[in-house]
Amino acid sequence: MASHRKPRQRPLSGGTVRKAATLALAGAATATAFEGSSAAEPRLTPDQVKERVDRLYEEAEAASEQYNGAKEKADRAQRSLDELRDRTARTTDRLNTARNALGSLASSQYRSGALGPAMQLVLSDDPQEYLDRAALLDRAGDRSAADLATVRSRLDEVGRLRAEAAGRLADLRAQQAELARHKRTVEGKLEDARRLLNRLTAEERARYEAMDPDSGPAPAPRGPAPAARNRTPSAHPAPPADGSRAARAVSFAHGAIGKPYVWGSTGPGSFDCSGLTQAAWRSAGVSLPRTTYTQINAGRRVARSQLAPGDLVFFYSGITHVGLYIGNGQMIHAPRTGSTVRIAPIDSMPWAGATRPS
Repeated sequence: MASHRKPRQRPLSGGTVRKAATLALAGAATATAFEGSSAAEPRLTPDQVKERVDRLYEEAEAASEQYNGAKEKADRAQRSLDELRDRTARTTDRLNTARNALGSLASSQYRSGALGPAMQLVLSDDPQEYLDRAALLDRAGDRSAADLATVRSRLDEVGRLRAEAAGRLADLRAQQAELARHKRTVEGKLEDARRLLNRLTAEERARYEAMDPDSGPAPAPRGPAPAARNRTPSAHPAPPADGSRAARAVSFAHGAIGKPYVWGSTGPGSFDCSGLTQAAWRSAGVSLPRTTYTQINAGRRVARSQLAPGDLVFFYSGITHVGLYIGNGQMIHAPRTGSTVRIAPIDSMPWAGATRPS
């Protein structure tokens, strides 16, 4: 007669339990992902995208100027280290030369000093020649003492230079770390801006670019200037022709119109904002610092009402943007990533001050 008892169930093994738990967690994660996708961030309007992107570009430019300052310090530290290493190598060569000379003299004295002076005089075929040679050896002894002092001095100098080089190397590495940090910040801000713009449809992107005068290629340098907020357009002024340094700087900036903005660049094929003003005044024989926040102190401050072509005009509370004034309330500047060097009204950004290089 067949048994009707229920078959005995085998307990789950440890591996089976773990597998079941993994599948349960995977299912929960999948459900959460679907729930998250249904609650995605609402689509931003072009106006909202522009507001966020403008802020990101402003923050990126501030970080870019910090990068420029850190790069200048790192380059200076590298040059200083290279010069110190050259000095150390030259001093080491002189040390080795002094050591070789001292070794040769010591070997000569050792060979000639096998017998005492009295016995050498007795055995000498020419006593007068011996006496002359003995006097020469006395002088050589004095020289060997001086050579020994030279070797000791060179050793001390090489040790000091090597210790100083180690300090310079540590300083260089710190500057390079700061440089990399600012670079990551700039690239992160620009990537965030790119992601925001990529969320726009083609129609929305066209509307955004129509609202943003700094996007796309530069406008032609002739004809009416782009309208500023609440400002009547005016004609672009021609470069001054008086041959002054300011005129040469303005002429250089006019020649750069249309070249792309590349952060960290000082020309000749591309520029960032402070790289453009530095290059323009360099063409006129005037050396400016590298960053916006140092350029504003390189010259005489001038009031907005007293601006003249060639003056440096600065914007934002952190002094993070600079342009070159060309007259009629306009400047030439390198706006931001994705744009080109162009003419723009100076009242298109928050005013911070102006400087006249000299």
